[in-house]
Amino acid sequence: MTFHPFPQAASRRQALALLAAGLASSWLAGAALAQEKYPARPVTLVVPQAAGGANDVLARVLAQRLAEQLGQSVIVDNRPGAGGTRATAALSRTRGDGYTLLVTTDSAQVIAPALYKNPGFDPEKDFIPVAPIARAGYVLVAHPDFGANDVAGLIALAKAQPGHYAIASAGNGTLNHLMAALLQKAAGIELLHVPYKGSAAAATDVVSGQVPLSVQSLPSVMGFVQSGKLKVLGVVNPERTPALPDVPTISETLPGFGAAPWYALFAPAGTPEAIVAQLQGEVQRALAHPQMLEKLRALGCEPFVGTAADLGQLVRSDRERWAKAVKETGVTID
Repeated sequence: MTFHPFPQAASRRQALALLAAGLASSWLAGAALAQEKYPARPVTLVVPQAAGGANDVLARVLAQRLAEQLGQSVIVDNRPGAGGTRATAALSRTRGDGYTLLVTTDSAQVIAPALYKNPGFDPEKDFIPVAPIARAGYVLVAHPDFGANDVAGLIALAKAQPGHYAIASAGNGTLNHLMAALLQKAAGIELLHVPYKGSAAAATDVVSGQVPLSVQSLPSVMGFVQSGKLKVLGVVNPERTPALPDVPTISETLPGFGAAPWYALFAPAGTPEAIVAQLQGEVQRALAHPQMLEKLRALGCEPFVGTAADLGQLVRSDRERWAKAVKETGVTID
């Protein structure tokens, strides 16, 4: 019979050898991942609004251009709900690796935190600004049979019958909702707010005559406006939009009124600086492409070229401005 004087020592040597082999394997896998050229697999752009709205349309235009530049699929994933906060909060808890990004609007990123007691995310701590994308034209639209053709006419009708005329929005706490509230405050009128689940649904019901009015982004309603299914009473932006140069701004009737909504790309906190820098460059490159410019302007948008630092400053300043607007209008969600 063979006698083994040190069986426990042999077992320890074997265990240490296996551990060393495992660590080496893990290190090699990590090194390979670190050297992996970005992007090595499809990139997802999360849109926290329903399909058919301005943010969705812009995300799809950007995705197509980025896919061509990166040589990799870029997928748009719509996750609507709770004014954009639900998907944004979920994304804030994901790993920042550059493969799941957020294409969002100021309503979800800087207005919602002022509307919700607990939106589930902090726009400055939980996300890294990557690059602005565009500013969209916003308009006050009406059914063609509505009794007014401009803002002054609407004000006269609404003052004669307070609360009688309904105005549709993309949902409680959305940009459409807040802009309509600001309009009512500035004009001293009362309209009946009708929230929908997305801009497309709201616009469709104005076209069908179910609701007479709505504040909408031009990307959402440009087709309806061009076909005569909707008429524009005024432009929400401070300046007239190049897409509708003959339509007056609301500020021409109500001095001081106006907003210039923006859309931008963000990454979850922890995303490597090199990937953020690469994505910023790719977005700027996309915005300089003639086909991209043509598509944006056809939608009633203008490219918003800037750096990640510019976007970060915009988030900070707009949080303060919109928090004040929310307080002034009294709009609340919870």
